[in-house]
Amino acid sequence: MLHSLTEFVEELRAVGVPVSMVETLDAAEALRYIDLSNPEALRAGLAATMVKNERHYVAFETAFDVFFGLKAAPLGTTDDDDQAGERPVGSGGEGAAGEGGGGADLEAEALFEAILQALRTGDEAALRRLVARAVDRLSGLEPGRPVGGRYYFYRVMRRLNAEGLPGRLQEEADPAGDPLAERLAVEDAKALADQFRTELRREIVRRLVADRGTQAVARTLRTPLVEDIDLMHATRDELARIERAVAPLARKLATRLAQRRKRGRKGRLDVRRTIRRSLAHGGALLEPKFRPPRRSKPELVLLCDVSGSMATFARFTMQFTYAIGHQFSKVRTFAFVDGIDEVTEYFGSGSDFSEALLTMGREAALVWRDGHSDYGNALARFDEVYSEAITSRTTVIVTGDARNNYRESGIDVLAGIAERARALYWLNPEASRYWNTGDSIMGSYLPLCTDTYEVRTLRQLEGFVERVALPTGPPARSHVGGEYATTSPFLA
Repeated sequence: MLHSLTEFVEELRAVGVPVSMVETLDAAEALRYIDLSNPEALRAGLAATMVKNERHYVAFETAFDVFFGLKAAPLGTTDDDDQAGERPVGSGGEGAAGEGGGGADLEAEALFEAILQALRTGDEAALRRLVARAVDRLSGLEPGRPVGGRYYFYRVMRRLNAEGLPGRLQEEADPAGDPLAERLAVEDAKALADQFRTELRREIVRRLVADRGTQAVARTLRTPLVEDIDLMHATRDELARIERAVAPLARKLATRLAQRRKRGRKGRLDVRRTIRRSLAHGGALLEPKFRPPRRSKPELVLLCDVSGSMATFARFTMQFTYAIGHQFSKVRTFAFVDGIDEVTEYFGSGSDFSEALLTMGREAALVWRDGHSDYGNALARFDEVYSEAITSRTTVIVTGDARNNYRESGIDVLAGIAERARALYWLNPEASRYWNTGDSIMGSYLPLCTDTYEVRTLRQLEGFVERVALPTGPPARSHVGGEYATTSPFLA
């Protein structure tokens, strides 16, 4: 058991969940008081000693199911029903799960109805048996087949048509026009559907672990922490997790920035006060006195490409920045596609961010010609209409992939902006190995920027914003691009 616990801790650390040696010892001590035959008690005990942040719980649950889930029979063996003359487990691969088999469709329908009944009656034992049978018949799981667990999960869900599960579970509810009863019925149905999905995932993981071993399955099923999810390739569920995490992360960063700005570092030596204080010690300079540091809040201008896939990245960049807006003296935001417009007013204090984005899309003049990215025209228009936004105290942040559809780059305009601004940063969510390929002109902009960063995750975005919000003096132009994670103050 201790060996499994050690491997489990190593897996959590590999994912990014911080588990210290002291917490590992606490978990080992907790095992003395937990019924190890009860997986839910074990799950709760280890979570209480190891998980310090709710955002890390998804990764913890995935790893727990791999290392401590109930062991399944190896693929290809038989269960009680199979011994009674039914198809053996593991033989329900392509034939049983095939899309065109009428018998398989009838069996899937019968399984779905049985699962509904088990969920309605709260029969957990029956639910586990039915889920195991669904995996046998519909997943196509075969020994040694190098396919990830998510494929098997979605295959079973599709064959059962289980996406309609919440609706079917609500059919028997009779709220009688009571809004509260209707809401409770919806929540109950959702909870039961989640229970089925959880049991299905765990059953598939048990089968994979029995076939391939814990280490191999753990590597293939690793769930990244929400702050490490790639914003450009996140699924709908992952985007929802990121959405929920932005505000808490921003509040945490704002608090840290305020504390660091308040404490600061000692300012310049105050010679007059130091000499005056030395008179009490016979002229010995024992207590040097310093002037209080004067850290001004920077002005911030965001230029956000909101075309195509860039819209998701721009959304989280704007949301994160506005959440800590009080750490800057002024924040002005400009969105562009092939045209550009100021959208600062849409994100005022107290506004709903999602609603503000929809309003911006409807009302802002972001399209000039054909709705395809045109950095040259957007920059020229910005310099023509909004040039007063750039002063010597302004930090300019451009977010975009610099894919310009082979149009004018506007490099002369950007050079003028860089000359007038305090600093110019470019955040590119595209992998740096793809810069300057195809219609990307990132290389043209690199020499003009104070620095350029590949920012693909919330963790990297948080580190970058922290650096901008706490300037330590006039920045030196590095002309060096690269992934921000290697230099982020957040990781220091």
